[in-house]
Amino acid sequence: MPNVQIFGVKDSHSTRAAQRFFKDRGIKFQFVDLKQKPMAPAEIKRFVDRFGISSLIDATEKAYVDEGLQYLKLTDSEWLARIERNAKLLRLPLVRSGNRISIGHDDKAWKEMLVP
Repeated sequence: MPNVQIFGVKDSHSTRAAQRFFKDRGIKFQFVDLKQKPMAPAEIKRFVDRFGISSLIDATEKAYVDEGLQYLKLTDSEWLARIERNAKLLRLPLVRSGNRISIGHDDKAWKEMLVP
């Protein structure tokens, strides 16, 4: 049985889709509500190392526009600081199962996490 962690926020459609995906398949998962508990820097680094910081940012999210980020040129460390303050800037959910990770709504990656 895979050990799955879902990082997201309760009011995110994609986060709820990930929870439903694993629940429908009888897979227990740990949900980390990023509004309640921010991701540890090492955990964020795991996703950044695999996908790059720009892939983690959701430029379509209201928080991105509200903060005027489309007009700013930020360094990776500045992005990380903003992500730590506002999880809504991330393409949610971030899902991890062992060494397999995914960002955003990604049924294909989630299915691959179920294969031993």
